[in-house]
Amino acid sequence: MNMGKQSKYALPADFSQHGELSIRLVSPGFGHLSEEAARNYTVNNRPPYYFFLFIFDGAGQYDLDTEKLNLGRHELLFAVPSQLREYPAALHGKDYYKLGFDDECLSRLPGKFPFLLDPLNQQKISFLPAAANRLRAGFEMLLDLLRTADSDPELILAYLNSLLTEINTAYFISQKKPAAGRLQKFIGFKLFVENNLTSQPAITDIAAELALSTDGLYRIVKEYAGVSPKEFITGRLITEARRRICQGQDASVKELAYELGFNDPSYFSRLFKKVTGKTIAGFSQDLSS
Repeated sequence: MNMGKQSKYALPADFSQHGELSIRLVSPGFGHLSEEAARNYTVNNRPPYYFFLFIFDGAGQYDLDTEKLNLGRHELLFAVPSQLREYPAALHGKDYYKLGFDDECLSRLPGKFPFLLDPLNQQKISFLPAAANRLRAGFEMLLDLLRTADSDPELILAYLNSLLTEINTAYFISQKKPAAGRLQKFIGFKLFVENNLTSQPAITDIAAELALSTDGLYRIVKEYAGVSPKEFITGRLITEARRRICQGQDASVKELAYELGFNDPSYFSRLFKKVTGKTIAGFSQDLSS
C-alpha cells in the first residue's frame, strides 16, 4: 500500500503505526501522539476511517452524531467513516483501547462484518466477562505487533479479523435466530440506502432490488428500525445534513438541499425542522454558541 496516496476513507497522512497498513492503536501506555505531533494534527470531527473505543475498566463519554453515549466497564463503541465524532477531553478510564483503520485494511480481511452497517441501531456494545477478556487479549496482540513497524501485515490482519469477529458476534447476540433471513434483508436495505442516499431511491425500486414486495419491505424495516422505509430514508438524509452542517460545510440551504437530492429547498427546510425541531439556521447557531 502506498501510504502517501490517500483514499477516500483513510487514516490521516503519517498517522499509521505500520509501513504497509493504515492502522493505529492507542492504549494508556502506547500509541499516543507526541505533544509536537498533536499540535500539527488537526482533529477532523468527521474522520474518514473506522474507529473503535473499548473500555475494559473505567468509564467515559463520547459524542457520536451529536448524541452523547456513556461507556462503562466492558463496553465498546464503534464509528464508521464520516460519522460525526467529538473526542472527550477526559481519559477513558484506566484501561482502554482506541483503534482506527481504513477501508483498505477492511477489504483485506477474510471475514464479513455486517455489524458495521449498524442494523440494530446500537453502536455501543456490552461484553460478558469472558468475551471482554478475549477482546482485550486480541487488542494486546495487535499492540505487540504494532510496536514493531515491520511486523508481518498478515499477522496484523489476522488479529484484526479475530477482533472484528468477536465484536460482530457480540453485536448480534440477541438475534441468534433471525426469521428466514429477515435481518439480512434489512442489512441489504441499509446498504442500498447508503450507496444511493442522495439519489433518494423509490421504495418500490428498493423492494425490487431485495426481491421483496413493498409490504414485505415495510414489515422488515419496521421490525428492525421501528419506522417505515420512507421515514428511515428521511431520517438518514437529515442525519447527513446535520453532519455536513456540523462539519462547517460552506454551502447555502439551497445548495445543501440539492446535494442531498431534494428538488425543493423549501420542502427540505420544513423537513429538517420537522425532524430536528429546529430550523437550519437555528441548528447552525446552536453549534457556534
